[in-house]
Amino acid sequence: MPLRAIVFALSLTLSVIPAVARAAEPAEELRNLANARALGMGSAFRATGLGADALQGNPAAMALFPAYRIEGTGAYDPRNKQGFLGISLADSSSGRLALGVDYHWLSLGRGGSRTSANLSTLGGAIPLSQSLLIGMSGRYLRLNGQSRFANSITLDAGLLVRLGEQVTVGVSGHNLIDTENVELTRYYSAHLAYVGQALVLAGDIRGDFETRDSTVLTYNGGAEYILNQVLPVRVGYTYDGFQKISRLTAGLGFLSPGGGGVDIAYQHDLGGVNGRLVVMTLRVSVN
Repeated sequence: MPLRAIVFALSLTLSVIPAVARAAEPAEELRNLANARALGMGSAFRATGLGADALQGNPAAMALFPAYRIEGTGAYDPRNKQGFLGISLADSSSGRLALGVDYHWLSLGRGGSRTSANLSTLGGAIPLSQSLLIGMSGRYLRLNGQSRFANSITLDAGLLVRLGEQVTVGVSGHNLIDTENVELTRYYSAHLAYVGQALVLAGDIRGDFETRDSTVLTYNGGAEYILNQVLPVRVGYTYDGFQKISRLTAGLGFLSPGGGGVDIAYQHDLGGVNGRLVVMTLRVSVN
């Protein structure tokens, strides 16, 4: 092969490698795990502390409200043939230290790039005072696929501050241990919530400062109103900074007198892969 052709081929290869590296993105599905209640509110749940899925958001939120919670969630996108199954347990009523455990199985990707992931989480939270709570969780990801592999352990941590009986503000850091794995890149979140008797309002801002050359922001916002103390109605909105698309969400629920219930939610992508995600959660809560 002529020297000029070798040099050209080498320069072309070197120019492509950075582009491929930049094209690699985190598995957003791993960042958006939530139960149907949270998803119906646009996945704005990190400051509410209303579900066992606090482990997937700000772990400090597990200690906000004393309760023993068990949740089972299933989600499926019929258009993209993706989904997940999860079970979560959290106990903040047995003592000062709140503990939780969570397991999720996920189907990721499409076509030949499809893969499955197993994500296990164990965490705890404790109130340092009446208004200040901290939490931490360890996460183990096992992912197998033709083009993606992960066998990694990382760490999340969070802090929440009560500004009053009904208003909470918090911050959290995720994947704080560098695993050198694109599925577990580090990101941070700031969140605010109002939790009243019948009305819940929440908003989250998520920032990724490492995956791309510039900061990527994702916004979540939502509301819940409980009709007759039995029927929650939810709406929400998400802006995905990675795909640069908007998502609209809506949900309904039923609250049983004993503390259990069922929730369903629907998420509609406006652009991108045009996802249509349906989620259902069965839950038991004992205060």
